[in-house]
Amino acid sequence: MVTRQTIRTVGEYDEVLSAEDLAELRDNLHQQLLFRREQLRQFATASRADDRGLREDAGRMEVGVKLAASARMVLADVEEALARMDAGTYGVCQLCRRPVERYRLLIVPQARHCGRCRQVREAGR
Repeated sequence: MVTRQTIRTVGEYDEVLSAEDLAELRDNLHQQLLFRREQLRQFATASRADDRGLREDAGRMEVGVKLAASARMVLADVEEALARMDAGTYGVCQLCRRPVERYRLLIVPQARHCGRCRQVREAGR
C-alpha cells in the first residue's frame, strides 16, 4: 500500500537549501574529506609494503593503484565543494549557473552540476 508520505513531487525536491541543510552537507563533506585522506594514507602504507615483498601480485597492486586514484578524485571533488561553500557558490551549477537540485546535493554533496547539465555531459561521452 502506497501512502501519501512516500510520494514526492519534483517541486518538493527543488527547495532552496536551508541553513540546516548546508550545515549537514558541510559536515558530510568534512567526514568524506577525513575518510578519503585516511584511505589514501592506508593505500600509501600498503603500497610501500607491496613494494618490499609482494611485487609478484601485479593484479592486486593494479587494483590498489586504481582505488587510490579514485580516492584522490573524490577527495579533490570534496575539497572543491568545501571551497565553493566558503566562497558562497555552493549549489550553483558550474555550467548553466542555475541552482543544483536540493535532492541531488543531499545525495551527492560534492555535485558540481544540476541534473540536466549532468545528463547532457554524460550523453556527450
